Amino acid sequence: MRFPTTPLTRRNFLGLGASGIVFAGLRPTFAANKLAPAKNVLVVLEQGGLSQMDTWDPKPDAVSEHRSPFKPIATNVNGMRFTELLSETARVADKLAVVRSMWHPKAGASGHGEGTQYMLSGAHPGSAIHMPDLGSVAAHTLGTRAHFLPPYVMVPGNHEQANVTSTGFLPVGTKAFKTGGADLASPNWKVGALEPRAETSAERLAARQQLLNGLNARSSSGSGQSFGGMERFYDQAFDTLTSPKVAKAFDYQSEPLPVREKYGKGHRGACYLVGRKLIEAGVRFVTVDVRWPLANEYPGGFNMNWDHHDLMYVKGSCGTVRDKAGGEGRYGIGTWPMMGSTDRAFAALIEDLDQRGLLEETLVCFVTEFGRTPKLNKFQGRDHWTNAYSIAFAGAGVRGGQVIGSTDKDGGQVSNDPWTPEAYGATVLEKLGIDRAKPLYTTSNRPVFLGNEADPITPLM
Repeated sequence: MRFPTTPLTRRNFLGLGASGIVFAGLRPTFAANKLAPAKNVLVVLEQGGLSQMDTWDPKPDAVSEHRSPFKPIATNVNGMRFTELLSETARVADKLAVVRSMWHPKAGASGHGEGTQYMLSGAHPGSAIHMPDLGSVAAHTLGTRAHFLPPYVMVPGNHEQANVTSTGFLPVGTKAFKTGGADLASPNWKVGALEPRAETSAERLAARQQLLNGLNARSSSGSGQSFGGMERFYDQAFDTLTSPKVAKAFDYQSEPLPVREKYGKGHRGACYLVGRKLIEAGVRFVTVDVRWPLANEYPGGFNMNWDHHDLMYVKGSCGTVRDKAGGEGRYGIGTWPMMGSTDRAFAALIEDLDQRGLLEETLVCFVTEFGRTPKLNKFQGRDHWTNAYSIAFAGAGVRGGQVIGSTDKDGGQVSNDPWTPEAYGATVLEKLGIDRAKPLYTTSNRPVFLGNEADPITPLM
């Protein structure tokens, strides 16, 4: 972060608000319900459209030519079954509630950008008002539990649709702080934007803070007006740049080796572990998104999300040339940088949060923007599908060991208890104690009610 080098005035200081370090959404619009079960939310966004029948919703009775090769396995909950790609997650099924009956009730969200925006906000991307991310809502209404850290953080925030994150009609200061980093497993990874540069040492920052206080005092005595309370936000900027707690919150390398190994080697395990550390540090809303980086170990893997249009069951690269259905740059769904690392990291995350006493107060949401077609296409891949998909929850009063809703024998149509992204959004808001009956206001003072398009997912409450 660079501070101004021009002569210092009140106007210069106001420029600090554009740095991304000052969070203009810290002042709550309305208070959190003290009885709310969730103090924090940790969203695992596995972007690209994760196949439901290969993971949470096994379909052994599907027709053979379209059936997943991955067999159903038992979990630690009697009668609750996942596929063998979730063998480690099966050990924590008693902590999980899996919703197998997600679907999109309206068209217009079958592309990755729109679908991702739908899940980030819990509002259809075609809404009359551009709606903010749920994380931005939490930042604006509840503020932060850790004064030295942003209230809404994405780790690393570089998934394929990262640009669809949005503050909507809320102040820009409520935006997601993205850590960046193509490979968090690299020993050289740092969150550079939160580290003071040589020209902004602690001593110089302290001097500038004193000068700001003096300017504000003179302004108040001379005109009867101050910075309008903005000094509160500048205080956080200084705290962020000088507090040793900042580096500690992101430094997963300081974790004991057994903990790091439990999350699994590579980028995904590191991302999930940083997510846990941020929750532990008091960040209100954390979203972990993972796209495995291009590495010599996985040649051809230059876009490792879940968009498996081609050759999704191969044991290596799905291809590098766009000559099929657009699924190049990925590895088969059963490989380590795909479901292997996901299964390991997610099981470790749930166990770790539980053992540290954090799961009770943290709502964990494992989401994707839509599912995959029940039929394989001619390139042995599965295409985008909004009629049925699965997401999972844990913590914050969610009763584990349950499956909510169901799909038909092929996994392509919801057959019972349908739920939507709007219901997902209402669930998150309700768990945080955000009153959906009270509006937020646009800059033109128009009231906007959040999470009123659907009821929360009842069995989760």
